Amino acid sequence: MNERTDSVSNPQTADSQTYAGKYMAFKLGNEEYGLGILKVRELIGLMDITRVPGTNEFIRGVINLRGKVIPVVDLRLKFGMTKTVDTDQTVIIVVQHSVGAADLAMAILVDEVLEVLDISGERIDPAPNFGSQAFSTEFILGIGKIDKRVIFLLDIDRILTA
Repeated sequence: MNERTDSVSNPQTADSQTYAGKYMAFKLGNEEYGLGILKVRELIGLMDITRVPGTNEFIRGVINLRGKVIPVVDLRLKFGMTKTVDTDQTVIIVVQHSVGAADLAMAILVDEVLEVLDISGERIDPAPNFGSQAFSTEFILGIGKIDKRVIFLLDIDRILTA
């Protein structure tokens, strides 16, 4: 396949200008991630999360946010990282998640919110190709490079759907 065909059939190699924009940067462990700012509805401090019986471990439970029940996904566990103790830096990010034609409110639990970054297309590389079906990077839009930092730009719809 030529490079043009790859970029059409694989969103990971699409033109980096497509992903340029503002991202909410956050940390999980020592790694930094970015979430498109238009997907972020609000940030809330850690609150009581009610466990839902029979769900996967990465589904932390649900919260009652102003009378609306919202599922909470622990992104550390979703990414196969070790579970840690929540701290005063732990944040719940309520996101707008698209499922088909419907938009749903869901929440992700992260270690710490850092800042909002404006990342230009020149600073975004495609997601790495590890040449293996054992590791999927389909939820990574690209890799943002800010100074010496590397920020994984996430497709939250793919993460929450998978």
